Amino acid sequence: MSATKSGIQLESHMVIRRPLVTEKGVHASEALNAYAFEVHPQATKVDIKKAVEELWEVRVVAVRTQTRKGKPRRARIAMGRTRSWKKAIVKLHEDDRISFF
Repeated sequence: MSATKSGIQLESHMVIRRPLVTEKGVHASEALNAYAFEVHPQATKVDIKKAVEELWEVRVVAVRTQTRKGKPRRARIAMGRTRSWKKAIVKLHEDDRISFF
């Protein structure tokens, strides 16, 4: 359990929302042993590292994060936006792997 900036207590299963399985992500996981996840917007790098280590029992070497802004989208005549989200790229120890399939 960890406290974020706003004081919310985040459990490990709340920090990691879903793995991002894309062509680029699969290539990075095979070549660089780095995995991409959608994470809670208020989660810190320390929270993400603890959550990945606890959920998959691996050793995390580095965590990089990005805040992805929502894009404008049109539905008929109304303009809207997709939601903003936070992405984390987690690099694992060379001996560890995560299998999503």
